[in-house]
Amino acid sequence: MAITDWPAAERPREKLLDKGATSLSDAELLAIFLRTGTRGRTAVDVAREALTEFGGLRALLGAPHGQFCAHRGLGTAKYAQLQAALEMARRHLAESLARGEALTDPGATRAFLTAQLRDHTYEVFACVFLDNRHQVIRFEQLFRGTINGTSVYPREVVARALQLNAAAVIFAHNHPSGVAEPSQADRQLTERLKSALGLVDIRVLDHFVIGDGEALSFAERGLL
Repeated sequence: MAITDWPAAERPREKLLDKGATSLSDAELLAIFLRTGTRGRTAVDVAREALTEFGGLRALLGAPHGQFCAHRGLGTAKYAQLQAALEMARRHLAESLARGEALTDPGATRAFLTAQLRDHTYEVFACVFLDNRHQVIRFEQLFRGTINGTSVYPREVVARALQLNAAAVIFAHNHPSGVAEPSQADRQLTERLKSALGLVDIRVLDHFVIGDGEALSFAERGLL
C-alpha cells in the first residue's frame, strides 16, 4: 500500500504538520527526505531497512557516499539531500555562537559543539574564545590527532587567546570511541591549560567531551 493510501494521521508529512517533528520516529523523519520508495516498498519501508542495515540514524548519515548508495532505494541524490540537511543543521546551531552573541544557553553551546565534533573519526581539540562579557569572539578547531588521541600545546592555546584578546574560553574535544567519559590525560591537560591561561588572566569556563550521547561537561562534573 502506498503512503498516500494510509490514513492521514499516519502519513509522516501530515503527522509532522499536525503534531510536530518530535512526534515522528527516525524512520518517518528519514522517509520525508527520501520522498519515494521502490517497487513494493514505501519510503518508510526503505527508511526502516536502511536504519536496520546501518545500525541507526547517526551511522546512516555518517556513511561514506559509496556505502550509502549501495543500499537499495538510496542513491546519490538522496545522499546529497541528507548531507545538505546536516550542514544546514550545523549552520543553524552555529548562529547561536555568532560573533558578538553572549553565551546564555548552555544547551545551545553543547548542541553546537556536539554537531561540530561528534562525527569526526579522529580526535579534534577545539576552543570557543569569549570576551569579558562572555560574548563569542571565535570558534576554532585548534589541533587534530588520531583515532585515540591528539597533541595539545598550551603555549599555542595561550598565544591564540591573547591574539584574539579573549577573556575566557570553553574547550571541547571528541572521543571517536563514542565514550564521553574524560580520561586521566584529559583531566591533566585541562589543569595544565587552566594554569597556563590563568597566568594571563584568561578563565576556563568549561571543557566538553563529545561522544555518542550527551556531551560531558567538566564544569557540571565539578572537574574545573
